[in-house]
Parts: sequence; structure tokens; C-alpha cells
Amino acid sequence: MSIPFKLVRIPSLKDVDAFRAHLASLGLDLKAEDAADNSASSPLKQSYTWNGRTVGNRWAVHPMEGWDGTTTGGVTEPMTRRWQRFGESGAKMIWGGEAMAVRPEGRANPNQIIVNETNKAGIASLRDALIKSHHERFGKTDDLIIGFQLTHSGRFCRPNDKKKWESRIAYHHPILDKKFNVTSSEQILTDDDLKRLVEDYAKAAKIAADCGADFVDIKHCHGYLLHEFLGAFTRPGQYGGSFENRTRLIREIAAAIRAVAPKLGLGVRLSAFDIVPFKPNPELAEAGKLGPGMPEDFSQLLPYKYQFGINQNNPVEPDLTETFQFLQLLQDLDIQLVNLSAGSPYYNPHIQRPASYPPSDGYQPHEDPLISVARQINVVKELKAKFPKLILVGTGYSYLQEYLPHVAQYYLRHGHVDVVGIGRVVLSYPGILSDAAEKGAIEKRFICRTFSDCTTAPRNGLRSGCYPLDEYYKKFEDAPKLKEIKKAQGV
Repeated sequence: MSIPFKLVRIPSLKDVDAFRAHLASLGLDLKAEDAADNSASSPLKQSYTWNGRTVGNRWAVHPMEGWDGTTTGGVTEPMTRRWQRFGESGAKMIWGGEAMAVRPEGRANPNQIIVNETNKAGIASLRDALIKSHHERFGKTDDLIIGFQLTHSGRFCRPNDKKKWESRIAYHHPILDKKFNVTSSEQILTDDDLKRLVEDYAKAAKIAADCGADFVDIKHCHGYLLHEFLGAFTRPGQYGGSFENRTRLIREIAAAIRAVAPKLGLGVRLSAFDIVPFKPNPELAEAGKLGPGMPEDFSQLLPYKYQFGINQNNPVEPDLTETFQFLQLLQDLDIQLVNLSAGSPYYNPHIQRPASYPPSDGYQPHEDPLISVARQINVVKELKAKFPKLILVGTGYSYLQEYLPHVAQYYLRHGHVDVVGIGRVVLSYPGILSDAAEKGAIEKRFICRTFSDCTTAPRNGLRSGCYPLDEYYKKFEDAPKLKEIKKAQGV
């Protein structure tokens, strides 16, 4: 059973010494430098080389989806604004922009971008808007690389109705099938379905290349389809069981993309580890509030052969054995860009998106979120030590808030990560690391405080954005709807 604890919120830690003392009280191995470094030697400012290109600095923007495209997968004004702000962030790597479905039925929501010929011009306009805003703010764009994230949402498909799951799965999962209303084996994609899916990825990648993308991300994270296949231990046939079979799709997709777009770079966003799905603890729930997180009952499921990067004998713990194998495979495939996340926001959000305030489909913190931050950062450190030739992008930094620059600088300076990726904080404060690197200071009033409105909104059929801090979303037509939903759900 979860034990209640008193959460120490980051803004209450008045300086970096207090932050370090709090880390020590938690027994965490997480390092921070004394101050934001705006000198020429700042690790955030250092360039690196990829694919014969010089990339101008050491931070990246993660894919940030808005649930705000057209129902045919096209571009809208809020989407364009978001991409413009990605450009204004100063990041010289834009990882994905947002998730783009390779086929209509593979969308996670009815307003997700679909990469097809019909939407090609609109997608190209997003890239153009990003480059223009970056040039206006920073003057130089030849050291900027932009990738598109290609995806099939698998178990989390909702292509026609924001409230209706239309899951397509790799295998039956004894916990997630119940959670996401999987009721039939007909929802399992056949081997023939997968052959056609490989073709869809290749077609989407060719369109991405035509739109000017520098690389595409063959998405393997957060429980979406290709990530789920990495855990397909129980699936029979050529795409399940052995490690070779469970990684067949990435090999086939990479080969198919290179056949149609040989100059296009490849990357993979990977959930490097997982743990069993969590749920709110009903026994510790307060009146009108979600309970703290607790693992689903797995006692009758051991050994637990249902997820990737997980200890099958104790599935509340990671196991990186196959993660090492997978990164070796990527290196062998000459896929140098790897963006490392963990788990899934759908079933264990605390491990990859630590927050003080839960989204409406989540749970209250059952432990200090810094534990999850440190876990992610140290896993990347461990992987970087074993794969020095790969360019590893780290995740989990937004929760650090005031101390994001201090921690990012340390791990970059010591070679424990190549690029620091930022996600949620970009919605409220695109220039947080640009300010740190240029001015040595950041604007506290814009810092993401992990209120999770950017997740609660889409979980309830609204568009995603930073409703608490971004003036655009404060006045957005969905804002009063979100307020009522949160009030009713006690979030």
C-alpha cells in the first residue's frame, strides 16, 4: 500500500543549495551546477555533428501534440502557432514537432496530423513557420535540424471519436486489455497487416523528406504500437517471441524508408524501460480527489512477460538488459539519433512525466516526482556510457523547473547525455534554456509548474495547451470548459 507523504514543491526550494539538500534527503543521485551558465563555455551552447551537419546547441524540443488539427489530419492556426514557438525556443534540434500518423486509423485522436499527399503542403508550412520564427529570433538556421515523428497509436487509437477506443494491438495484455476495452482477438494486427504498415511508414517518410524534414523518428515509446511490439513475448509468429522477432518491424521499416528516401536521417524515440501499469489507490483517496498511485495487481501474472525493459520477476522495477540489445541494434542499423523516455503516460505517467498535480486520468504522487526524474536521467547516463557513438537525447527535465538549467548543464558537461530534451515547459516558456544560456537567468513567472492541464484537456476531448500560463490559452474557447471539467473531477 502507498504511504502518504508530504510533497516538497520545487518553488519552495529557494536556492540551489536547498534543492541539493532536498535531493540528499531523498537519497537521490542527481547533480546540479551552482548557476545557469551564460559563458561561451556553457555546455548548452556547444555544437555537435550529425549526418555531416553541425547542430548548433545541446537542447531539443520533444514532440508536443495539441489535438488541434482538422478531422482530415490537416493543419490549423493553433498548430502553426505551436510550431512557431518551437522555433522561438532556440533549440537546434526539433524532435518530431508532434506525432504524425502514418495511416488514418492509426491516429490517437481525430485531430492528429496524418502524413499523406493531401496534407503535404500544410505539413511543409509548419516546418517553414518554425524556421522563419527561429531565423527572426536567432538569425541562423543552417545549424537547425527538424525531424518528424511517425507513429501508429496501436492500443491507444481513437481515430473517429475522442471518447471511443478503436485499439489495434500487438498481443493481448491481461491488465491493459481491460483498461482500454480490448475485447476481441480480431484487434490484433496480423503479419499481413504489418507488411502493409511497413509500406505506410515508407510512404510517410518519403512525404516527410519532400517537406524538408532532416530525419524521421520511427516512434518506439509510450505504449504505442512499435513500442508494444518490443514487449510481444507472447505473440506467435515472426513478429513475436524472440528478441529478433520483436525487433523485426524496426529493421523492415528502416530498410523500407532508406529505399525510398536514402538521404533522410533516421531516429528512434524509445521508452528505455517500463514498469507495470499504475492506478489511483482508492483507500487513500481524499474527498473529491484522486488517490495516490499504486501498481495494478500482478501477483498472478509472474513471470511478467508483457512489457519491454521490465523486471519480469518484479515488474515495478526496470531491467535494461534488452534495452542494451536494442541500442546495439540501432547502432548496427546506423541509426544514430535516440531520444530516451520511459513507460507510458496512459498507464504509468509518473515515471516519464513527473508532476506535482495529476492529469484527470492519472493519480496523485505516491512518491516525490524527483525520484522519477533521477531514474530517467541516470538510465540515460548508464546507456551513454555503453554507447558513446550514439547521440542520446534525455527526457524528464521539465519537472526540475527553476533548476532545469543547473541539472542539464551538469549532465551535458560531464558527457552523460548529448542533448537535453524539453517538452511541457516549452508550452509555457519556449525560451527557458535559451534565456539560461544567453542571460544566465530565467523568468520564473513562465515556468511550467506541472499543473497537467496540457494533458487533462485532451483526455477530456479538448485541445492541448498551457492554460494556466500562456495568455493565448487563458483566452482560448476551451478554457472555461476545462475549468468546469477539472472542478467536476476534483483535479
